[in-house]
Amino acid sequence: MRIALATEPGDPQRPNEDYASVALPASGEGGALVLLDGVTPAEGDCGCVHSVPWFTARLGGAMLELSVSHRDMTLTETLAAAVAKTADAHRGTCDLSHPRTPQATVVAARWSATAVEHLVLSDSVLLLEKTDGSVHPVRDTRLDDLPPAVRAQRAAVRALPRGSAERAAAAREYVRAVEALRNAEGGFFTAAADPSVAARAVTGTTPRAEVRSLTALSDGAGRWVEVFRAGSWGACATLVAASGPQALIDRVRALEAADPEGTAHPRGKARDDAAVVHATL
Repeated sequence: MRIALATEPGDPQRPNEDYASVALPASGEGGALVLLDGVTPAEGDCGCVHSVPWFTARLGGAMLELSVSHRDMTLTETLAAAVAKTADAHRGTCDLSHPRTPQATVVAARWSATAVEHLVLSDSVLLLEKTDGSVHPVRDTRLDDLPPAVRAQRAAVRALPRGSAERAAAAREYVRAVEALRNAEGGFFTAAADPSVAARAVTGTTPRAEVRSLTALSDGAGRWVEVFRAGSWGACATLVAASGPQALIDRVRALEAADPEGTAHPRGKARDDAAVVHATL
């Protein structure tokens, strides 16, 4: 087994809101990985005195520990328990009902001698490379599949002149429309303070004998495929396996630098936090 991991903030002057870690039990049987992409809050109060990195470190750490120490629990159950534990850690100081309370996307995988389990919530991605060489992206597409009216708002924003007051105003309206769909029926879901959100995750199990490797990507790393169209998910998995996670992040940074204003490749952030975990089984 070989494990490789890299993570890097989008802005060196700001803390990295991604979390990535792997646990290999002392027994030597199986293991687990967890990758979170913290949701950067919109400007203004979020009802919480803690930072997004504080939240992702606690949620990710709790889920990883539960995944390896309680193998009788499903990944859905470990996420629900981790969300509840993290909420309890700041319930007394923070308004956890606030819509912008700290939250994150989630990718998790756990393997044993016989099976590989996976869980994905929101727009981070898990790539399962099969032993036949095929690569299967596990994605939660609900953020991509926003209602047509909201997608039309996004297109309208991108059509307006950069730096204009009109574009800024339209962008604010678009962000409000998207935020209204967060953790709401007909919208998309992230892990915040409600344990029941775990049931919304995309989950599955694959026989261990059919899986060669796993690659978990926050959307800041996955933009190599989804935003810049530099290659397929299969090419992405091959790049990480051959050259390591940092090589993928470096290529993303080069593409971001070549299009700093997002003119050729529209995106919410010019540079984003990026995290990659690769496990060869």
